[in-house]
Amino acid sequence: MGVSFDKIDGVIWFDGKLVPWQDANVHLLTHGLHYASCVFEGERAYGGRVFKSTAHSLRLKASANILDFEIPYSVAEIDAAKQLVIDSNNLPNAYLRPIAWRGSEMMGVSAPGNTIHLAIAAWNWPSYFDPALKLKGIRMDLAEYRRPDPRTTPALAKASGLYMICTISKHRAERKGYADAMMLDWEGRVAECTGANIFFVQDGKIHTPIADCFLAGITRATVIELAKRRGIEVIERRIMPEELTGFTECFITGTAAEVTPVAEIAQWTFTPGAICEALLKDYASEVRPKGRQAAA
Repeated sequence: MGVSFDKIDGVIWFDGKLVPWQDANVHLLTHGLHYASCVFEGERAYGGRVFKSTAHSLRLKASANILDFEIPYSVAEIDAAKQLVIDSNNLPNAYLRPIAWRGSEMMGVSAPGNTIHLAIAAWNWPSYFDPALKLKGIRMDLAEYRRPDPRTTPALAKASGLYMICTISKHRAERKGYADAMMLDWEGRVAECTGANIFFVQDGKIHTPIADCFLAGITRATVIELAKRRGIEVIERRIMPEELTGFTECFITGTAAEVTPVAEIAQWTFTPGAICEALLKDYASEVRPKGRQAAA
């Protein structure tokens, strides 16, 4: 299973300073733990630089505002703190987790005066899926839980509470031998996976669900731009599950997943092909500093 995450060697940026990894703790009666007043980001560093760092910091601040709190650091300060974390831990290629939450001064649903904390950790996380499976295309289940109506939850925030059904769905899928699960929205339309956005290919065009009841990922936006650079049309629309029969390729995107082809979703099958291969290659080039410089 590897080293427990609370026992990794290194330092974590915690409320403005670097602290030893094993000392980065919060109290049991922390509001964020009990009431999910907590937002976070998932980011990757490649070649010593955090990819789309400022976009992630802006989204972190926006997510906090949606949950009715203000992170007491500027976007520039958050960007600098992330760079300090990867430099101090000597992790030029790493996964980063900035996280902000309400503290422990008051317990109860209402806690407007609680201190807002911010921490940033980084660690080695090479690939979200088995690399051998990734090239062939992963197998996914169809999740029982659905993404909720955005009128009932802050769907456009990257908030910890929204991932409860994702954890349940991914655990159930893995127990059945799948790598992940696709989730529908509250009206039964295709939405996303437990931690990634989803795309389909038909007749040389890419189709992807409209991101209005789930997070429009930063990786999603990057891949859409990469596809357009190649002259591939990207259509954002409502997609019903029964339409999956007509798609030839499928892939998912996310900071952790990067670009991952899909071979199977429940009873539907796909064959990773030219578009999956091209975008996987383009993304790998785009995220690395030398790749971005060469493309400029």
